[in-house]
Amino acid sequence: MSTRTYADYSAPLWKRWLLTREMAVIALTVAVFVYATINVDNFDGPLTVKFLLQDIAPILLIALPMTLIIITGEIDLSVASIMGLSSVLLGVFHDSGMSIPTAAVLALLAGLACGALNGFLIAYVGLPSLAVTIGTLALFRGIAVGLLGTTAITDFTDKWSDLATNTIGESRIPLVMIPFAVLTVVFVVLLHFSTFGRGIYEIGLNDEAAHFTGVNVARTKLVLFVLSGVVSAFAGIYFTLRYGSARGDNATGYELQVIAAVLLGGVSIFGGRGRLHGVLAGVVLIGVISSALRLESVTVNVTNIIVGLLLVASVILPSVLAWTSSRLPRKAATPPESRPTPSAASAGV
Repeated sequence: MSTRTYADYSAPLWKRWLLTREMAVIALTVAVFVYATINVDNFDGPLTVKFLLQDIAPILLIALPMTLIIITGEIDLSVASIMGLSSVLLGVFHDSGMSIPTAAVLALLAGLACGALNGFLIAYVGLPSLAVTIGTLALFRGIAVGLLGTTAITDFTDKWSDLATNTIGESRIPLVMIPFAVLTVVFVVLLHFSTFGRGIYEIGLNDEAAHFTGVNVARTKLVLFVLSGVVSAFAGIYFTLRYGSARGDNATGYELQVIAAVLLGGVSIFGGRGRLHGVLAGVVLIGVISSALRLESVTVNVTNIIVGLLLVASVILPSVLAWTSSRLPRKAATPPESRPTPSAASAGV
């Protein structure tokens, strides 16, 4: 008699794909979108999708590297400050006579340097990411505000502002979704279809064990924080051109929305678990809620309270579900070897 494997006792493939937290977030996003379309005035208007995607574009971008960082068990709280710093640098360089492309490249290099500083302190010095990125959050924001003070640079030409606000052809999809789609493919392949991605999950489960299996833990973390810095700088450039204003306080508070979306999308705050499609659904869910509340004339403070509650719920819910599951009685499975075989039955056993 053949011996059954673990796969014989596992759930069917459709259950493993559909009955997941990520799919639950996607379903909730669709439900909230449909509800808002029916019940919120002007939500079904022709410009809603365009403005919604423009609003969540920076969060979508930063959520990509943030997902990988949190899966390793680390966190980056400095992303919004890097956005603000890249915004200021873009404005200062352009105001000094540089072209926008040249200023943007320098701003991206600054983002790379910020990410490299975070990564070096965390991966090679061994400092906790929470403490490091709280410190660099204040450092990068302080530099940004120090460079411009309370002033703003707004002399960006319509050519570049239009590039950040125009749509693809006659559709309602902003042009910024093109680089986002490219980056999404890159990060999906990196996380789910490469040895580098498997190493990310191994680090999140146990970084010491990952080291002994051949994963270069320090280098992996450094690469992730560098990617976070560069993508955050790119988001800051988009943010600046969209609103036509370079300010030191641009994107303040965005780190909360990014982390809330990542955790809401099913990524474990303790590391080792998470998928990108759930994170993207989490970003869209927060964006839909924010857009609907804005159309209902709800203040930003109330929206921030809701985002904060979602963040707390996304952290607490997995623990509550695990505790509930552990308290439920489990039916013992009868191993196949204990059942009498046809030959044994015919022998009178």
